[in-house]
Amino acid sequence: MIRFLDICISIICIIIFTPLLIVLFLFGLFDSSSPLFFQLRLGINKKKFRIIKFRSMLINTESLPSHLIDARYVTKYGRFLRKYKLDELPQLFNVLLGSMSLVGPRPNLLNQFELIKEREMLGVYKVRPGITGLAQIKKIDMSNPKLLAKTDFKMIENFEIFTYFKLIFSTFSKLK
Repeated sequence: MIRFLDICISIICIIIFTPLLIVLFLFGLFDSSSPLFFQLRLGINKKKFRIIKFRSMLINTESLPSHLIDARYVTKYGRFLRKYKLDELPQLFNVLLGSMSLVGPRPNLLNQFELIKEREMLGVYKVRPGITGLAQIKKIDMSNPKLLAKTDFKMIENFEIFTYFKLIFSTFSKLK
């Protein structure tokens, strides 16, 4: 049921946001000449996939978690994208392709070994990673791997349709 909702909602959102996606892409061309950013992440069953985002950092910035990146590597345009979470919009295509869900644990980088270990112990990789989830609502980032993994587990432990919609709507209310 969740996969069906992911497909339907991502198609609707892609159609609705196509003009915005085009505008953001064009602005990205002027900002960095390479508006899209692809990065390997761990997905369901620890399967690697390429996440797609709008580029918010300088080209060739080291592949580290956001909290470890020096702010000078984030472009002015990138700060705008991040402030309103617009850099995440292309992930709707990841959802459509099945590598992500709208709701789930945020996919981690391949080099976040402590987080990987914590998530493995709790079985977090048994579900698709998401664009948003409980940790994002609670503003828990990847700088605290144990708390993040526990929060991810808490979210998926009793996951149901109500939780899915509640987390989506909570995400939008936090953007204000």
